[in-house]
Formats: sequence, C-alpha cells, structure tokens
Amino acid sequence: MQTGRTKIAAGLLAALMLAAPVVVAGPVATKLAGSIAGYVRDASGTPQMGASVLLYNRSERLIHRAITNERGIFGFDALKPDTYSIRVTLASFMPALRESILVQPGMQSLLYVDLASVLSSIELVYASPGQGALMSDDWKWTLKGAGATRSVLRALPEESASNTNQRVPVSGGLFSETRGLLNVSAGDPGSIGSASSESDLGTAFAVSTSLLGSSQLRVSGNVGYNQGSAMPTAGFRTSYSRQSGGPEISLTVQQVYFPTRPDLVGQAAGAPALRNISVAMHDGTALTKDLWLDYGASLDTMSFLGHVNYSNKFARLTYTLSDSSRLQAAFSSGAPPLELALEASGPNGETRNEEAELAEGVAALSMLPRISRLDGRTVVQRSNAAEVGYEKTFSSTRLNFSFYRESVINAAMTMVAPEGAFGAGDLLPDISSRNSVFDAGSYDRNGFTASVTQGVGENVELGVSAGRAGALTVSDRESALTNADQLRSKLQGIDRFWISARASAKLPGSGTIVSASYEWMDYSAMMPDHVYLTQGNYPETGLNVSVRQPIPSFLGMPGRLEASAELRNGLAQGYLPVSQGGHQMLIIQTPRLLRGGLSFIF
Repeated sequence: MQTGRTKIAAGLLAALMLAAPVVVAGPVATKLAGSIAGYVRDASGTPQMGASVLLYNRSERLIHRAITNERGIFGFDALKPDTYSIRVTLASFMPALRESILVQPGMQSLLYVDLASVLSSIELVYASPGQGALMSDDWKWTLKGAGATRSVLRALPEESASNTNQRVPVSGGLFSETRGLLNVSAGDPGSIGSASSESDLGTAFAVSTSLLGSSQLRVSGNVGYNQGSAMPTAGFRTSYSRQSGGPEISLTVQQVYFPTRPDLVGQAAGAPALRNISVAMHDGTALTKDLWLDYGASLDTMSFLGHVNYSNKFARLTYTLSDSSRLQAAFSSGAPPLELALEASGPNGETRNEEAELAEGVAALSMLPRISRLDGRTVVQRSNAAEVGYEKTFSSTRLNFSFYRESVINAAMTMVAPEGAFGAGDLLPDISSRNSVFDAGSYDRNGFTASVTQGVGENVELGVSAGRAGALTVSDRESALTNADQLRSKLQGIDRFWISARASAKLPGSGTIVSASYEWMDYSAMMPDHVYLTQGNYPETGLNVSVRQPIPSFLGMPGRLEASAELRNGLAQGYLPVSQGGHQMLIIQTPRLLRGGLSFIF
C-alpha cells in the first residue's frame, strides 16, 4: 500500500511540474505560488475518470474547475498562498468535500479522494519542493497524450476576489448539482419578542441548484399554522449569486397571522397579519492580500396595523495576521445582520458545507422583524452596534476576544400579563401563545467576551466563555404601575458578569451529536441577547440542550434522514417579575422552548 501511495504521489507531483511551464505569469510570482493536486478512486482503489473537481476560495466563490483524467488525477497550479476548499462529484457516488486546505509558497497540497456510495472522504498531505524528483517519464507521456488530461494542464487567469471580470464562465445544463432539505418539526413555537427563539412554523424546505453551470439559485420556504390562528402562515426566500463572484441578492416575503385578541385594538374583527418584504444584498472583496471586507444592506417594508419602511446595513473587516490569527472590526445598523450571524464561520478559510447552506435559507425565514406597539403605533426594534474581535488558534485550541458597544431603541420583549393590564395600544399579541409583546424602550450598553474552545480528539469539543455586559432590572418592583410608560421608566441598566460552559460530542457508532451549554449570571436581572459579529460563540440564557440523530436510509432511498430535539432555557431563567394592580407580570427575554423534528437531506 505504501508503494502504491508513493507512485500516486509521484504522478500528482508530475502533473503539477509538467503544468508549470504552461502557466502564464500572473500577479503572484511563481516562487510565491503553491498548488493543489489529487487522486480520485473508488472503494476498491480503481481510478475514477471524469470526476468534476471544484475549487473554492476562502469566500466560498468558485474560482477553478477541473476534470480528472483516465488515471483519476487532477491539479490546480499557480495558486496564491491562502486557504481553499475542494468539492469532488461523480455520478453514483456521494460528493466529497474538504475544507481549510492550506496552500503555502512552493508547497504542494496532495489530496487522496475516496468516493463511496454512502460516505466519501478526502485525505490531505503536504509535499515539499524537493520531492519533485518523483516525476517519471511514464507520467509525462500520460499527461501529454491523454485528451481528458488537457483540462488539468489548462491555466486559467489569476483569480482576484476584487477583479471578477477576468473569470472564465463555466457552461453547463440548465439545472445541475441540485440539493435539497425538508424539515418537519413540532413543539413550542418561537416568540416575536425573542432573538434566540426562532419562529419555526412546522414545515420547512430548501432547494439549491446550479443554474446554467455559472450561477447558484436557492429557494426556501416555511409554512404552517400558529396557535390560536386559523389562517395559514408562510414565508418564502429566493437568493441568487454567480459562482464566478459578485454579490448575492435575496428576496424574502413573509406573512404571519397572529392569534385573535379582542382585548387589543384592531383585533376584534379577526386575527391581523404581519406582511414583510425584504430585498437584501451581501458581498465580499479583498482590499489587500491580508484584508477582507464583508458588506451588505437590505430594504424592508412591513405592514401590520400600519406601514413601516426601514433599512439595514452592515460591514466587517477581517485582517489576517498569520495562518493562525486574525483581527476583525464590524458594525451594523438596523436589525442584526443575518448574513454574518448565520455563517458557520467568518472568512478564515473555513467554508460552510452543503447542509449549512441549505439550512441558512430556512433559518433566515425563521427570523421575523422584532416589532412592538408604542402609543398605538407599530414600531420595529432597531440597533446600532460596533464590535472588535481577535481570534488565535493553537493546534486544537481556539481563543476569542470581543468588545462591543450597542445602542437599542424600541426593544421588543415578551410579557406575561393579565388582560387589561395596560392600554390596548401598548401591547402586541405574541404569535405563539396568549402572551404579549411589550416595548421596553431604549438602552445603551457595553460588553466584552473572552472564550476558549478546545477540541478533544475528533469527536469532542469543550468550551468556556466569560464576560461582562449591560443588563436590565426593575427598580421598586412592588410599587403599583398604571401604564406602560411607568414600567419603561423603572427599567434601569446595570452591568453584570456572566460565565458560560458548553460541550458537544459525536458518539461513535450511532453518529449521535449532543450539544449542551449553561450560562451562569445574576438572574435577578435580564441580559438582552447580543448577536456577535466577530465570533461564532453565542452564549444563551440558562440551560440549553440539542440532540441530532442520523437515521439509516431504507429501501434504497437517496439522501439521508436526521431526527433532532432542542431545549432552550430549560430552567426558565431570566424572567423578570413586576407587580401591577395586585397581579404579577413577567418580562421575558428568552422564553423556554422545546422542539423536535425530522429532516430529509438529499
């Protein structure tokens, strides 16, 4: 086996060396360039000819494409030092994906791709320049004479994330590489006043396909019924982007019917509907070799007991200090930027897998505008946030530090209150229960976070986070309140420390993925959620547990099944009690939620 590996490595290096003279010099000098080559085979070790190999840069943009020759070899030469991702597909096999492939000056990254009908894999090894002597005459004539190999030797123009006009368009069928996700779930719906509880309506789907081989089209939907409403609720989202680069454009439409609440204005005649239309743009570009810019904006128009138009903007700069560290600065204005919050990671060389891309559209539909009522008017929660973050990686250990400044107006929070507690123009019905949504007013706060994430083997990850942030408390809770303005005046901002521990594990054999976290803090105060823009660690209130269980396919069914269950804020912590007219009310930032579901991914 070792001898076979040596011969394969010799062939890969030969492909790279023979291709080098053909490459036209670009902005990156040859001595500063690296390369990627690979060998594709099936489970029996037979080389696979005609496999499609896609090369993506750190921003998940397709920059090169190749076809394996009759010996299963492919190669990409003259690549600037960076991190890349490879996706290999071939009919009758499951696709293989490898992320975070490091290309270094003068080094070759060699991939051994094993395609299978159930689970394909890619093994990565690195070769130094001195190993080029492994090239043989047999491999030279193979590369020269085979027509299927000429695509390997073809050099495409040097890619630059900031110059997309030089990229070569890729032709293909009308629809190709189609993937999909169907999810059916049940349990406690989310609340419109909670940032962490998504409003999953019960049945969601997402489909992603390559359009004419040069563009990516994604369509997702979320449909169902809410408790207390006899009218169906739905949301649909379509996004379009070119694989050769450029912005991603998305259109989202949502219609949500609220429970009928005769005690609130405008609802005696029937359940009102929230209708929202959003057009969004998200793009990224390389300003320098080490400086990356993400930016985007959206325009929204919402109709609910009136009309509201608003816009959202965000930007994030990422400066790569080294292969293991980066510095980020970000800001957002309006609603939290889902385009950044839904990413599995920032532009640090890691890319989202296929399932994460599909789930992104579904998650975007689950995020409704956070609205409330103020003096009879419908208002939308708005925030301005600035954040600076630093990340450092040591082998399997990752450190994150973040500092943020946030200003929020018309903060929407869930309230449990008796009928007639406040005026009808001060409360909004919750979409999931007999609870209401209350406008808590405005607040400003600062916060900082430090976190450590440690990988233990391949299947276990542990983490701990700590920080200090602004929280809200109620002064003189026992005094009588007669209106919503008095309650808003009693909400005071204070600073509180918190610490969070989390763990996730993939159980061998069954493939079950279990994740759990708990956040300790002074729960006599309520700490509003903050959407981090510079790190992927999101501390959540109280106890949180999620379980994902793969289910074996049956009767030759394509794709795979997965069952899931999720508990959020299981101990119902962070509920702020307030007395009013002899009754007790509760202001809730993160309601307790329990949901389960079944997903079909194909």
